[in-house]
Amino acid sequence: MSLDPQPEPGFTLRDPVPGDMGQIVSGQARLYAREYGLDWTFEALVAEIASHFIRDFQPGWERCWVAERGGQIVGSVFVVRQDPDTAKLRMLYVEPSARGLGLGRRLVDEALRFATAQGYRRMVLWTNSFLVSARRIYEAAGFELVEEERHHSFGKDMVGQVWARDL
Repeated sequence: MSLDPQPEPGFTLRDPVPGDMGQIVSGQARLYAREYGLDWTFEALVAEIASHFIRDFQPGWERCWVAERGGQIVGSVFVVRQDPDTAKLRMLYVEPSARGLGLGRRLVDEALRFATAQGYRRMVLWTNSFLVSARRIYEAAGFELVEEERHHSFGKDMVGQVWARDL
């Protein structure tokens, strides 16, 4: 008798619940420190973004998706309102345990669908050039690089990038 390998369980996307934002901030800060060498000041940026999202949340214009697998948070993405015509994609991240499942692509697709349905005409995002996998997802989703600028942040020299696409 041979045993067939069981398929890997997928993921679910859901709205945030109390406690999720702290886990998302912690998860992304730890991941970026481990994989990219960012220092502890990066956590302030993601905490500030999450705090602003919670405090100034605009229902109907903004949204967060929490990705969960096996009862654990394995990623997230946010859409925030930059102005009446422009949505901003924020804090896309995927834990290593959920990579290869198409989760990053799915999160970006959900964000684009939401922004389009809400009547935004454009979506923008800010990232750094070393985030190669994320940049590939953005390019595949139709985003184009519109601006680059060298900066020193989070203990490293890097190149910040602004990407945009019309909806």
